[in-house]
Amino acid sequence: MRRIFRNTGEFGPDGGKGRWTPCAAVPRVSCSERRAEPFRSERARRFPCCAVALPTPADRLRPVSAPAVAARLPVRALPGRCDARPARHHPTTHPGAAVRPRLPVSPRGGTITVPTPQRVSTIPVAPGALPVLGHLPAFLRDPLAFLRTLPAHGSLVTVRLGSVPVVLVCDPELVRTMLVHDRVFDKGGPLFDRLREAGGQGLATCPAHEHRRQRRLVQPAFRAGRFPDYARIMSERMDTIISGWRAGQTLDVTTAVRGIAADIVVSAIFGSRLDPADHHRLVTDFDTLLAGFSMHTLLPRALRGIRTPGNVRYLEATDRVRRTMTRLTAEYRRRGTPDGETNLLSLLMAARDPDSDAPALSDDELVDQAVTMYSAGTETTAGAISWALYLADAHPEVRARLTEEARTVLAGRAADWDDVPRLPYTRQVLLEAIRMYPPGWFLTRRTETDTHLGRHAVHQGTTIAYSPYLIGRLPGLYERPDHFDPDRWRTQDGRKPRVPATVFGGGARKCVGDEFSLLEGTLLLSTVVARWDMELDRDTVTVPKIPQLTLSPGRLRATLRTPARRPVAG
Repeated sequence: MRRIFRNTGEFGPDGGKGRWTPCAAVPRVSCSERRAEPFRSERARRFPCCAVALPTPADRLRPVSAPAVAARLPVRALPGRCDARPARHHPTTHPGAAVRPRLPVSPRGGTITVPTPQRVSTIPVAPGALPVLGHLPAFLRDPLAFLRTLPAHGSLVTVRLGSVPVVLVCDPELVRTMLVHDRVFDKGGPLFDRLREAGGQGLATCPAHEHRRQRRLVQPAFRAGRFPDYARIMSERMDTIISGWRAGQTLDVTTAVRGIAADIVVSAIFGSRLDPADHHRLVTDFDTLLAGFSMHTLLPRALRGIRTPGNVRYLEATDRVRRTMTRLTAEYRRRGTPDGETNLLSLLMAARDPDSDAPALSDDELVDQAVTMYSAGTETTAGAISWALYLADAHPEVRARLTEEARTVLAGRAADWDDVPRLPYTRQVLLEAIRMYPPGWFLTRRTETDTHLGRHAVHQGTTIAYSPYLIGRLPGLYERPDHFDPDRWRTQDGRKPRVPATVFGGGARKCVGDEFSLLEGTLLLSTVVARWDMELDRDTVTVPKIPQLTLSPGRLRATLRTPARRPVAG
C-alpha cells in the first residue's frame, strides 16, 4: 500500500504549520498499469485534492532532506508570469496541451507546494527565414533594426542564425527571471563559447557550478571601501592623458576614450609599474580582438580555422593577450606588492582558501580574472562615455547642464572620489546613454535542463538570447524610450537612482564591477567636459552595421576648442 498526502502547511489550503495530512490509501500499481492513461484519470477523479503520491515503507514515510533538494533548485519564479523550474519530463508543446510542472520544494520546513498546471504555447518563429542561412542575412544587414521587429511576434521568438536556432526573450520580466535562475539558464551559447576561448574561465564567463567560488574570492576587491583608492588611480591617469590634449587638435573620441579607459583599468589591475610597451601591446591587441570577435562568433566552426587575414589577426591577437597577461601575472607574483599600493591583482593574490589557507587562485585563474576585468572595464566605460558625449551634443540643454555642473564642481582639475556626490547629473547622463546604447547589446544563455519560461516549454540545450538594447527601447518599460532624457534617472526621495534594466545582468551573475565602471565613467566624463569644449563632426558618427562585442560609435571625430578657463587661486 501507499498513501497520498495533502499539504496543509504554510503554503497549503489550511495555512497550517507544515503538516502532511493523509488523504487515502491507494493500492500499489505496477509500472505497466501506472503507464495506463485510464488509471491516471481515475486517480485524478478520486483524489482531486492530492498533489503527489509518495511511496512509503509499511508504516512510515522515508525521510527526505527538503533543504538539500531546495538547494539544487532556483529560488522562485515571478508570481503569475512564468515557471523557471526544471520540468520532470519533455512536455508536449502543441497549443493547448497541459504540462505537468516540476514539483518545487520550499526551503522552509520542507513544505512541498504544487503550482497549477500551465497551458503551453509554441514559440513562434520570426518570419523571413531563408533556406540554410535562416535569419542571418537580415541580422548581419542591420542587427539592431532586426531585433526591434521581434517583439511583435511574442514574448519569446525563435530566430535561426545559420543552422543555429536561438530563442530571443523580448519580455523584460522573463529576462529578469532568466537572469535570476542562473543554474537553469547558465551562461552559454556561441557568444560565451567564444569568450571562453579568448579569455578563459573568468568570473564573467565561468559556468554556474564554478561561479559561486570565484565570486566569493573576487567580491572583496569591489567592496565600497576600496573605491577611494581606485578613484585616486583613475584621477591620476586621466589627468595625465587629458592634460596632453591641445586646442585645435582633432581626435577620434571613441578611440581616445578607449585609450584612457584602458590605461585606467591596466593601472587598477597591475598598479603603476606596468611597462609602457606592455601597456601599448595590450591596448592594441584588445582592439584587434574586439574588432574581429562578432564575425568570428557568427562563423561556422569549420570556417574559423581557415587562415583568412581576419582570422589570423584575431587568433594571433587572442594568443598575444593571453601570453602577455600570463607573463605580467607571473612577474607580479614574483616581485610582490609594494607597501601602500592597492590594486586588483594584489587583492586577488591575497585571497586565501578558507579550508587550507593556501592561495585560492592559481596563476591561470588570475590570468582569467585579469583578462575579464580588462575587457569589461575598458569597453563598457569607453562606449558609455562616447555615446554620452554624442547624445549630449545633440541636446543643447543637456550639454549646458552637464558642462555647468562639471566646471562648477571641478574648477578645471580632474575629478576625484570626493567629487562624486556633487556630480549627480553627470551620472544621470551616463545612465541614460547606457540605457539607449548598452555596451553588451546581445547576450546568450543555455538551458541546463528542460524548463518553462512564461507559457513556453524550453528544452535542455536551447540557446536563449536577450538584448539589453531591445529591452531598453520597449515602450512598456520606459516612457518615450527613444527620447534621450537623463532626468528619468534623477534621485527621488533621497534614493539613489537605479541602473537601467538588464545592462549589468541580474541575480547571482550580476556584474561584480558595475559600480567600478560607473565610477570610472562619472569621473572621466566630468573631467573631459570640464576641461574641453568639443565640436563633434556628427557626419562621421556611424553605428557599426555589425556591432562588435560591445556597442560603441564606429567613429566620432571632434575638434578640441579652448579649454574652460580655470579660476586663479586665492
